[in-house]
Amino acid sequence: MTKADPEKDVTRNTHNYFAHGGNELVIGGQLTFLPGATVEGGDDLFGSSGSSFDVLPYIQDSEATTIAALKDDFNSLLEAMRQAGFINNGK
Repeated sequence: MTKADPEKDVTRNTHNYFAHGGNELVIGGQLTFLPGATVEGGDDLFGSSGSSFDVLPYIQDSEATTIAALKDDFNSLLEAMRQAGFINNGK
């Protein structure tokens, strides 16, 4: 007599579960919020409500007419983004 392979249990999802006597919900899979869903008590849940970056200074639209001038405008934009902390300065 041969032993049958156990069937995979597709009724349970072990990626998301309660731990510590139900005091902690562990999400190891995807968490989806459907339209109309609300979260209560989530103030500062994903960090402070303000931006953690400085506001970039005003940078006027490029009016470059040459590739060299466009490169200079682009490098100015990159520098402003570095100063604000959006891009590592590479050092």
